Amino acid sequence: MTLTIPFDNSYAALPDVFFTRQAPTPVAAPELIVFNHALAAEMGMTGTDDPRLAAIFAGNDLPAGAAPLAQLYAGHQFGQFNPQLGDGRAILLGETVGRDGLRRDIQLKGSGRTPYSRGGDGRAWLGPVLREYLVSEAMHALGVPTTRALAAVRTGEPVYREGALPGAVLTRVASSHLRVGTFQVFAARQDSKALSELTEHAIARHYPDADGPRGLLQAVIAAQADLVAQWMSVGFIHGVMNTDNCAISGETIDYGPCAFMDVYDPDTVFSSIDRRGRYAYANQADIIIWNMAQLATALVPLMPDTDAAVKGFTEDVQAMATQIRTAWLARFAAKIGIATPRPEDAALIGSLLTAMDENQADFTNTFRALPTGKARDQFTDPTAFDRWAEGWMQRLEAEPEAEKTMRAANPAFIPRNHRVEQMIEAAVAGDDAPFHRMLEVLSRPYEDQPEAEDMARPPLPAEVVPATFCGT
Repeated sequence: MTLTIPFDNSYAALPDVFFTRQAPTPVAAPELIVFNHALAAEMGMTGTDDPRLAAIFAGNDLPAGAAPLAQLYAGHQFGQFNPQLGDGRAILLGETVGRDGLRRDIQLKGSGRTPYSRGGDGRAWLGPVLREYLVSEAMHALGVPTTRALAAVRTGEPVYREGALPGAVLTRVASSHLRVGTFQVFAARQDSKALSELTEHAIARHYPDADGPRGLLQAVIAAQADLVAQWMSVGFIHGVMNTDNCAISGETIDYGPCAFMDVYDPDTVFSSIDRRGRYAYANQADIIIWNMAQLATALVPLMPDTDAAVKGFTEDVQAMATQIRTAWLARFAAKIGIATPRPEDAALIGSLLTAMDENQADFTNTFRALPTGKARDQFTDPTAFDRWAEGWMQRLEAEPEAEKTMRAANPAFIPRNHRVEQMIEAAVAGDDAPFHRMLEVLSRPYEDQPEAEDMARPPLPAEVVPATFCGT
């Protein structure tokens, strides 16, 4: 059968100031690694047994109805504003409205140079492509809002970084690729017409009940507050929370130097380029508030009364800290078996986290073991857990379904950094079996899978991955 993608391209209908129309650059010898048939079905695609899948999702064979383009945006990168960024190695093929009624972008990453490449080759190598495919699908299975992965393809061409590496293309699916930086570029250019059109498009697409620019800001703040709380509840560290990597949809986007913690340490940093720890695990709540302040600043020019807008927007951004604390408390209370949290439960959770930090406890395995009574085994001094557990057990007397609550909130499996690196090494050598095994195990993270116990094991000292890389 012939692959049919029911394109319905709303972003491509906007004026050309928002993007550059450009087709992907063909590759030498596309080879399909993986295709997400379940996601394709949700998106309304048919003919997914088409032998041309590799060519289509490598960018060699443009599907009917596509309107390829590279998007323009700006962004603060580690606090420094860059007035023009954009898709330097990605092409948006178009959008679909799925059988579930959801609109989604289809984007090829690693698809060649664009006017926004800034001297780069526009390509991606195999490692970051498989990392993003695996981690984004794992995040989806964990229940965290995220972009998805539709396909990964080898290109048959080398990509040159420190040396020659195998090239690949990822097909990313997102509710949209609108970022805080998309608004910033037009605010910086003082292009009020484009900024207004973009805002109207964003409201119609993501938050149709929002009342104007302030309503949009409030909706994005609410979505991002919940998202960051979910990140923290599974030990996820984004690693590069620049405003151009902050989607207004409230989805996790851009899995570059991302990682999940093993041993709990609030100061954990993995990103090799985050030399000052700006995006450390514990800083993520503060950074998302900072990012929302940048969105607010970009939207102020659309308001008729600037002084009133600044006052109102400032109130909205400052109120975000409370929203994050509320979402954090709900997520972490569930992790210790409390379905209906009380304000004082924050201290109970905090004391557990402090004890975990002091006793080198594995984040994921400690919480997963709470219902079994084996969480103390994760502590260098098990009596530290015992002391905490006295108050915890008293609190659980009011929670008749505590075990059920904990099992639903605490995964057994996450994409452990050392396993991801081992998977990439195998794939570079031509063995995709570890990738497919990890993908299968991580698709059911809350289930006990005795045959996959090795996937839940923290790294041995020689396996620890001290740094992750953005992959560009």
